This record gives sequence, C-alpha cells and structure tokens, in this order.
Amino acid sequence: MAYAHPFIDILFLIAVLVLWVMIFYQLFFTYAGYIYRRRTLMEKKRFAGKGMDDLPPVSILIPAHNEALVIEKTLEAMRALIYPPERLEIIVIDDGSTDDTARIVQRISKIDARVRLFSVPPEEATQGKSHALNLGLKTAAHDLIAVYDADNRPEPEALKFLATALVDKPELVSVFGKFRTLNKQRNLLTRFINIETLSFQYMVQAGRYLVSGIAILPGTNFIIRREAVTKSGGWDEAALTEDTELSIRLYEQGYEIKFLPYAVTWEEEPERWGTWLRQRTRWVRGNFYVLRKYLLPSFRFRKRSLTMELIYLFLLYYLFLVSILLSHLFFIASSLGWIAVLSPGPYFAVWACAFALFVVELSLTAAYDDELTLANIGVILLMYFTYCQAWIILVFRAIYQEFRRKGKAEWEKTRRFGTE
Repeated sequence: MAYAHPFIDILFLIAVLVLWVMIFYQLFFTYAGYIYRRRTLMEKKRFAGKGMDDLPPVSILIPAHNEALVIEKTLEAMRALIYPPERLEIIVIDDGSTDDTARIVQRISKIDARVRLFSVPPEEATQGKSHALNLGLKTAAHDLIAVYDADNRPEPEALKFLATALVDKPELVSVFGKFRTLNKQRNLLTRFINIETLSFQYMVQAGRYLVSGIAILPGTNFIIRREAVTKSGGWDEAALTEDTELSIRLYEQGYEIKFLPYAVTWEEEPERWGTWLRQRTRWVRGNFYVLRKYLLPSFRFRKRSLTMELIYLFLLYYLFLVSILLSHLFFIASSLGWIAVLSPGPYFAVWACAFALFVVELSLTAAYDDELTLANIGVILLMYFTYCQAWIILVFRAIYQEFRRKGKAEWEKTRRFGTE
C-alpha cells in the first residue's frame, strides 16, 4: 500500500510552486528580450550608417593555449574586421602552448603587422585565462581592450558596433555582443547548445538588461575601457568564470555595461558530452565562487538589482535544484506505488502546461534569430527530457569537485575540434 503523509503533500506542492515561479520568470524575460531586440534593431541601423572616422584605437586580446586547430581561422576573421587598420592591434597571448599555435601566429604576423604574438613566460604559463589576460593587458598599446576567445570568428562589423556603442554613451564601461554556435549542425549536442545559447542570451541577457539594467560579460566578444579594468584590480585569477566576477566588481564601482545583440561572433561549442560536462562544471564552480565572494556583501551594494541577481543565482543552484529533484522523486515513487499524494489536483495537466511553456519559450527565442525550424522544434522537445536533465548531473559534479578540491580553482581548457 502506498505511503501517505501530509508532509509529502506539502513538499510536493512547494516543489510545484517553485517550478512554476521559474517558468513564469522565464516567460516574462522571454517577452522582455523580444522588446529589447526590437529596440536594438533600430539602433543597429543608426550605427551601421556611421563612418569610421570617430572609431577609437582598440587592442584585441586573444588568450590561447594549444589552439592550433582554430587559431588561423580566428585570425582570418580578426583581420577581416571592418575597422581602421591603423587603429587596431591583435595580440595573441600564447599561454604555454605545446602545439603549433605560436608558429601559426608568427607566420600570420609576418604578413599583417597588426597581429602580434605575446608569449607568457614559461614560469607563469598555464595559470588560466585571467592570468593570461592580465599579462596581455600590460603589453596592449591602446586604451580600449577587446577580448575574444581563440575559437571565435566575429562578423566583420562586430567590433565596429561594439566600439560605436561605447563611444555613443561615454558612461558605459563595457559593451558586449552575442555569440552564436559555429558548429551547430555537427551533431545533436551542438544543436542543443545552439538552442540553449540563443535562449540564454535573449531571456537572461537581453530580458534582464531591459528590466533591471544588468548585463553580465560573457568572456568573449566584448570591449572594455582599460582604465576600469586596471582600477578594479584586473581579472580575478582565482575565478573560473572571470567574466561574471569582473562584471559584479565593475557594477559595484558604479560602472555600466551594455548588451548589443547585433554584434555577433561565432564560436565552436563542445562536440562531445565529456567535453561539455567538463566545461559546464567549470562554469558552475565559477558561479559558486562568485556566490561565496559576493552574495552576503551584495546586501550592501548600491545597485539593488545586482543583489537580486545574486539571490536568483543562489536560488537557481539550490532551491530550484531541490525542487526539480523532489518533483522527479515524487513522480517515480508515486508511479511505482510507493507513496501517494492526497491533495487533489490536475497534476498531469499542470506538468503538460509546464512542458508546453518550455517549448514555447525556447521556440520564441529561436525565432528571434530565424532558427525556428521543424528540426529545431524537435530538438527543443527532446531537450526537456535529456539535455535539461543533464544539468542536475553537472551541478552535483560541481558540488563534489568543490568539496574534493576545497574550492580551489583549477583551470580546465575546453577541447577544440576544428570543425568548419
């Protein structure tokens, strides 16, 4: 006979309530992201019509560790940027590579003086992206710094749009663009990631920026004022998600950051589940570090919306995770006849509505970039039962690594595949 107790009903109803709050939260930001996208399309037309006479000098920093598979294509994209050549330098920071990365960069630098190789001293090599960026910052010639990952291929006007937006509003300290999945057609995993990144950028980045004025740097495809980075102490070398950590520090110092969805770069995403799991575990551990460093101090922040963002991040990794686990356990246990939920309700209809809203939200964000195809609708339907559930595994993996490594940051470079 199935076990029944009022406490089971209470836990079940709390889990359902939390999940639905998250669903409506995402739906609200999906709509806000749409509004922001519409507004920026008008801005794009205005910026596209501007000449390049007023564009400021920019130093592009590209941290690279064993990037021989992708660095040549990346530099081709950088050299094709629509930007005054005399105002652009491209610095590849070779962080202890043991492959042909340095030789490829040196070969290209001989035919394009804008490209320069900076080799991290052997005794300081492979200490992570933050350390490489801090060293690269010292050798950069210009007051504006752009950062791109070594697998990125920005569209020709991407940097022009970023720099123009920064000049247009002097109160901004940084502007970042959107990243797209270069190898989205490679396999089912990259299709999942393609939909995920689109939904994240329109729901979280665009929607959040419209509502609260908060935009978190993505780690690539952004431009920032050198002075602000220097005054804030540079990139935090203990942070695995140095972009998120730096964003919070900049906001607390009174700076403003803007999201520009039409400044696009294309990047390679993991093509193997093991690579994806290691990369996303690092991201989750990086967010744990940010929460440890800033959650409690955030209650004294001047920007209250930033405090709310950190509270949301905390709830996402703890309350929301527990609610998902409880709902899964209740479903399995009740299906096997082990427990019974006595509170009456159309629970199957509730789940069906939640699933439908999930599909609608992701379909809308895919449509914003003309990605709403029958194939992608099928991908979205499958994501709910597979890709999204894998999130539970990686959060627990991150918690285990935090416990085993006592919170110590250990950089794990994402494997490249060199897929065209």
